Amino acid sequence: MFLCRDNELKKLSIRYDSGSPECIVIYGRRRVGKTALINEFTKDKPTIYFPALNTTAKDNLAALSRSIQHYLNPAAADYPVYPSFDSAFAEITRIAKKEHIIFVIDELPYLAKADSSIPSRLQHLIDHDWAQTDIFLILCGSSMSFMEKEVLSEKSPLFGRRTAQMKIEPMSYLDTAKFHPELSLEDNALIYAVTGGVPHYINKLDVRGSVRDALINNFFDTSAYLFEEPENLLKQELREPAVYNSIIASIAGGSTRLSDVAASVGMESAACSKYISVLTELGIVKKTEPVIDKSKRKVLYRISDPFFNFWYRFVPANMMSISAGTIDRTFDVAIGSYLNQYMGLPFEDICRQYLVRYCNDLPFPIAEIGEWWGHIRKRDPVTGKITSVEAQVDIVAVAPKLNNTSSGRQYIIGSCKYQTDAIGTEELDTLKEYAAAFTHPNDTCCYYIFSKGGFTQGLEKLAESGEVVFLSLNDIYKI
Repeated sequence: MFLCRDNELKKLSIRYDSGSPECIVIYGRRRVGKTALINEFTKDKPTIYFPALNTTAKDNLAALSRSIQHYLNPAAADYPVYPSFDSAFAEITRIAKKEHIIFVIDELPYLAKADSSIPSRLQHLIDHDWAQTDIFLILCGSSMSFMEKEVLSEKSPLFGRRTAQMKIEPMSYLDTAKFHPELSLEDNALIYAVTGGVPHYINKLDVRGSVRDALINNFFDTSAYLFEEPENLLKQELREPAVYNSIIASIAGGSTRLSDVAASVGMESAACSKYISVLTELGIVKKTEPVIDKSKRKVLYRISDPFFNFWYRFVPANMMSISAGTIDRTFDVAIGSYLNQYMGLPFEDICRQYLVRYCNDLPFPIAEIGEWWGHIRKRDPVTGKITSVEAQVDIVAVAPKLNNTSSGRQYIIGSCKYQTDAIGTEELDTLKEYAAAFTHPNDTCCYYIFSKGGFTQGLEKLAESGEVVFLSLNDIYKI
């Protein structure tokens, strides 16, 4: 089932009809749906589709030969292998001079690993042999670092040859819900929090009525595809999966500062930082800092991939029940009772997406959005003693800074609560208190409160007066 990606398909179609040679770079993390997008785009068009292999140059040449011959004669049971990549590319040139052909190299990093001359060969072809054709070349890859450094960067032989590039991101929370429109909003929010909007994971979760049953059968089962997925991905991408596994587990367990992560895995901070950088390139870990008052001292590390975050949060802690096959008896207590708590960070992500992508009545355009944390001075109501306490604001959105103006900045200050209790006026009071720590008197603050469990009458009255905007789960999904 192919859903969404309409914008990407539209852009590809416009390029396809340009009448000029095109070189489209498509990249993104594994499982995000790049190949599905390409297949959907090319399904009714003449295409030579070459899936590169993580093997030798000889095997890749044989695979490319097979792809070309399959296009020329789909019914053939046998096919000749071209003597070299140059001769194979020459055949593609011959075809491109006669017809409007799409040539796809899927997983270009594998091909370049097998033969390091491939980027230079492609550069020569684009500049010379294919310049007088209307060939539609697609270069696709899952290795983010390779595609950004060896294809898109100035140091690459292919730099300047692309006519467009698409970084394919996971689907939004709203697009994720299109896979299961029959489910409740809470169920769809949970599916997004488990899969991160990755189509492959949504399909593998295979929800057929009950998300609980789908998790038990397709996630918390040692024979299930999703159970093995994190380990398999680490083995595919990394040379030392055990070390990376320890680092991910440490961050998922609550170690958010570099020094804490390094100490928990038993290595020096400098060495740990290099491993974390690799995980960041893979999109598994992210480095975060407050939107306001950025500094190295305030950098935190978090699991950015919701699928990894969910797996490391619940699988290791329940491995005994999973291995024994009794997770169905312990699920509600060991996992289900913690889901509202787990949903805190995914719900913040959903709320930020709503503001950036779907909200039509914002008070101003958003230039930057994130969160804020720091210390505030607070007086104890009993002792009167003033102490420094940790404060955190879920959403801080900043308006563009206008030149030649002395007026203050504009902010959206938001709180996100994924709980069953109704949110009252005290939450607005807390937001205002925390906002005072990083805003100035001449700044304008607009307060937004997102809640799964609804709002008290007191907060609703303040909303009527325009002092705060509150949004329920229904408001966020029913756009």
